[in-house]
This record gives sequence, structure tokens and C-alpha cells, in this order.
Amino acid sequence: MILITGASGHVGRELVAQLAHSGEPIRALVRDPARAENLPRAAELVVGDLSDPATLPPALEGVDRLFVLFPGIDHAPVGHLLTAARTAGVERLTYLSSYAVGIEPLPAMGRFHHEREQLIASHDIPATVLRPAGFMTNTLDWLATLRSDGFVLDPVGPGRAALIDPADIAAVAAATLLDGRHVGATYTLTGDEPLTVREQAHILEQAVGRPIPVREVASPEEAVRFRYPDGAPPALAAAIVQGLRQMRADTEGFLTHDVERLLGRAPRSFADWCRRHADAFRDGLDR
Repeated sequence: MILITGASGHVGRELVAQLAHSGEPIRALVRDPARAENLPRAAELVVGDLSDPATLPPALEGVDRLFVLFPGIDHAPVGHLLTAARTAGVERLTYLSSYAVGIEPLPAMGRFHHEREQLIASHDIPATVLRPAGFMTNTLDWLATLRSDGFVLDPVGPGRAALIDPADIAAVAAATLLDGRHVGATYTLTGDEPLTVREQAHILEQAVGRPIPVREVASPEEAVRFRYPDGAPPALAAAIVQGLRQMRADTEGFLTHDVERLLGRAPRSFADWCRRHADAFRDGLDR
């Protein structure tokens, strides 16, 4: 049995869908059942919360493999999950980390994930670590300012990023969960097109058929508000600002070929992602 945490998110939902075709028994852990309505019926649904340790033993009953995804910078919920997983006899896991762990000097966002990688190692559950770059689905965050102000905020200017489709992350995760030979490996996952935000916007407007104006952010505070309109904890806000500065300085675009090596094909392109999600932008802009 494979348990998938974060099953209703962009990567988790794709992973559930892909594993549903494998014939393996799978269980999807969600906090809100309403967000799991469209998950494949092949997945057993279990409601739980990593912040509530009492909900975890039932979710882990009979589980031998685990996919670990938890947002934010609080490590305690991940610790709860690992303790429960070790008690339940989980044999191995795949952890969704961040490419920032491999950046030198180590940025704050990388440090958060590095600490989690160390936490996993301390629990002695054999693990595979995936360190993806920025998600293509982060582009959906553009809808807020497109609707309210008529433009996309650009926090990185000349910086380039090889964004990755969560479907590709899920495909790699599925491979690691189905094949124990990946235990102990760390894979850094990127797309193969280093693009600026303006180039991304141009590709998107071709798919949507509408102009996507871009304006550079006026301040670091505005960049944080763009990601977290209701505010972010100071440590997270500082990490975001630091990360954006590093991204602005990367005018070539960091990329790897781990996706192609593992899947035997090139990563999906940003243009393909935009075509598949064009209706979401059209509908969002029409509201």
C-alpha cells in the first residue's frame, strides 16, 4: 500500500492519477474531503492532518511506501508523520524537497528543506529525495493581479528559470515509489527551457489568445504580498525575498537532465502546460 500525503495538491493529485494505473493499492491522505472529490476512485481516501498525530496511525495502517509532501516551514508535522510511519513499519519513502537545497551558499528556503531531509535521515526510513525547481502551476497565481490590476507582477526581471510541470514531478515520484532501486538517490528536477517571466507571459498569451501585460515589482514587500496576500511569517517572507534575489541573478537558468534520464523522455514544455490550462486563465479573467 502506498500512502500519498498532499494528495489534493498539484503534485499529489497528479501522482494519485498516475499510480491509479499501476495496479498498486494506493491511499490518499487529505485534510479536506471536498478537495478530493475528483481523485480517481482507485484511491482509498483517508482524512487526516499531519499537525494532529492522532489521525496518522489509521492512515498508515498496512502502508509500506510513503510519499511525503508538506508545505510551509514548520517541521513538527513532518516529524509526527515520520514517527508514525516508523511505528507502522513503512519500508521506504519519497520526499518532495526543493532544488534550493543544492544552491551555494545555502539560502533560507534551501535550509528549511535541508533540515527536513536531515529529519528524514534521523528516522532511519530508507528514502529517495526529489528536489524540483519552480512549478509551472505557480503561473496560476498570476490570475489575482491580472483580474485586479490587469498585469502580471515580475519579481525576477532578467532571471531565468527552467520551470517543471507537476505532472513530470509526479511521474518521477511514481517511478521511485514503484521501484526500490531509487532508494538513497537524490534527483534534482527541472524543465529544459530557462525562461524569464516576460517570456513565460508571451507563451501564455499565445495559448490564451489574450494579452498578458507584465510589470516589475516595485519592492520586495510587494513581491511577498503577491505570493501571500494575507501576509507571510517573517522568516518565510525573508526566505522568499532572498530566493527572488538569487533568481534575479541567475540570467542563464539552472537546469538538469534528471527528468529525461529517469523517464526516458524530455520534460513537458511550458507551452504545452499553457495550452492544457488555457481555459483556466480564460475563465479566471472572465470573472
